[in-house]
Amino acid sequence: MAFKPGQSGNPNGRPKTAAAAGRAALRDKLFKRIPAIIKKLEVQALAGDVQAARTLLERVLPAVKPESLLITLPEVAEAATATAQAQLIVKAVASGTIPPDVGAQLLAGIGQAARIAEIDELERRIRELEGRVVR
Repeated sequence: MAFKPGQSGNPNGRPKTAAAAGRAALRDKLFKRIPAIIKKLEVQALAGDVQAARTLLERVLPAVKPESLLITLPEVAEAATATAQAQLIVKAVASGTIPPDVGAQLLAGIGQAARIAEIDELERRIRELEGRVVR
C-alpha cells in the first residue's frame, strides 16, 4: 500500500528506546540540581580542591583569547627586498618594538609572499620559453 503525499508512514514516530528515555530523565534531574552542583564545586574549590576550582572556572569564565596587536612598520613596507623586510622585522623584535610572536607571523607572511613571487616568476619564464619554441 502506497502512502499519500504529506502523510507519514509511521504516524506514531520512531519509538523511544529505554536508553534515550533514561538519558532524558537524568538530564531533567541534573538540570534541576545545577545550582546545588555549582554550590558544591564552590565549597570544594574554596577548601583547596584544585580540580573543583578548575572545573568551576572553566565552565563559568570564558577562556582568555589572545588579541592581535595593530602594528605599524612603514619602513618594512618600503623595503626593496624580502630580505630587507625580514631584517627590519628581526630588528624590531630585538629592540622590543614588536613581540616575538608577531615578528614570527610577519616573517612567515614574508616567506609565503616570496614563495608566491617565485611561482609567478617561474610561470612567466615557462610561458616565455614556450613562446620561443618553434613548432
